[in-house]
Amino acid sequence: MHQTTHIETIVIKQTSQACMAYRTCLNASLKCTRYLLRHGNLKLIAPSIQKDLVNSCAKETIGLILSDVQDRYFSIMVDEARDVSIKEQMAMVLRYVNDKGQIIERFVGVQHVTDTTSSALKEAIDEFFSSANLSFSKLRGQGYDGASNMRGEFNGLKTKILREQPCAFYVHCFAHQLQLALVAVAKKNIDVNSFFTTANSLVNVVGASCKRRDALRSQYQEELVRAFEEDCLITGRGLNQETTLKRAGDTRWNSHYGTLISIISMFPFVVNVLQMIVNDNPNDSSGEAYKLWREIQSFEFVFYLFLMKAILGITNTLSLALQKKDQDIVSAMGLVTTCKENLQFMRDNEFEELVEQASLFCYKHDIIVPTMDEEYVIPGRSRRNAPMKTNYHRYRVEMFIHVIDGQLVELNDRFNEVSTELLTCLACLSPKNNFVAFDKQKLVRLAQFYPYDFSDRDVLMLEDQLGVYVHHMRSSIDFSQLEGISSLAEKMVEK
Repeated sequence: MHQTTHIETIVIKQTSQACMAYRTCLNASLKCTRYLLRHGNLKLIAPSIQKDLVNSCAKETIGLILSDVQDRYFSIMVDEARDVSIKEQMAMVLRYVNDKGQIIERFVGVQHVTDTTSSALKEAIDEFFSSANLSFSKLRGQGYDGASNMRGEFNGLKTKILREQPCAFYVHCFAHQLQLALVAVAKKNIDVNSFFTTANSLVNVVGASCKRRDALRSQYQEELVRAFEEDCLITGRGLNQETTLKRAGDTRWNSHYGTLISIISMFPFVVNVLQMIVNDNPNDSSGEAYKLWREIQSFEFVFYLFLMKAILGITNTLSLALQKKDQDIVSAMGLVTTCKENLQFMRDNEFEELVEQASLFCYKHDIIVPTMDEEYVIPGRSRRNAPMKTNYHRYRVEMFIHVIDGQLVELNDRFNEVSTELLTCLACLSPKNNFVAFDKQKLVRLAQFYPYDFSDRDVLMLEDQLGVYVHHMRSSIDFSQLEGISSLAEKMVEK
């Protein structure tokens, strides 16, 4: 029916050279098939044959990757993985710079580890290095996931590798480190842990059914109408939209910030929905709802609500900034410093302001506010056995200061001085804005981090060479429009 698309017409259109090449390829395929059939190899569906084929492909692929790595410097990135049989696996990635100056990351396999101790992980890496003919003398970086089940063992692994190769510095994703710092505080502090458990349960119970979510929206809309009629509604773009409680994400701890904002803004409606659940459903869910109803209408819950909102508000700005793809190292480190300074200022100066904020919220919603000078009574415990302390001591020292200090300790541990200085020095190589970040002394300091690569003589010569280098770069049009260190490396190889 369509002669132009007929197979004979298509074949005729091909050149004699293309037809000959096709016939050669077809003949070779037929000969290979005939050879395999004659040898009785008809077991390609057998698991053993499939595994042989897969293993052969893996060896060829890894061999090709390692041939590209050659004798270059490289870094390793390791993460925990589990297969369907719940066996611990160690996934490994190599990161290096190729002949063109491009940054290359290559997944090189998953290795089963019978034990998840740091020694066992180190042995597994040693075994891989030996089979791949890689040397620790060329290792210049390592990175592990601090949120995994094996995070403690990864810390031990990091130390073992640094003993063998002191120049294999540990560097981790800034945004992820911030998340881990927040998680660590929540897990180590029983009060904060309990607070977030209550907050998450609140979202789950209120949002457990369409009926409850609709009731929450309905009450919120009624309040908006009432405010509009009384002419006390603030209007503007993005305001007064239909909303509900925001559910926190599992992988992004800072998503709890949105949850806390939702609870504060919709607090009276949440209380009403919980009361509705208690009145309408005499079952297990009503018991949980009643427990939440009592817990959230306490000054301690409200205090933690505003305290964690303030802390997450400071770190949320940093978290969003660190996740930007165009964020440079110097700006990132500056943001980390700013975050620490803001938390320290809050610790030293803003307790009374936070108490006042929480108290006004409690007065508005008929929640009893304790007198700070009175004795603090632990709920459910006899005063006779309870330690003597005032409410002021409890809320300022044990809650406010303790939580912020824990957050600062975690930030200092994860953004330590060595990695901070290393990355700040490295950032001086950035070609952005005609090499405005260039700093000779910091680059000399960067060289001193790698004594195996730069001798004292090399460092002395480097001081003179860097002046020539930056003058040449700034005067060359080829390097004037570069944005990052990776593009600089590619351009240097090209030129």
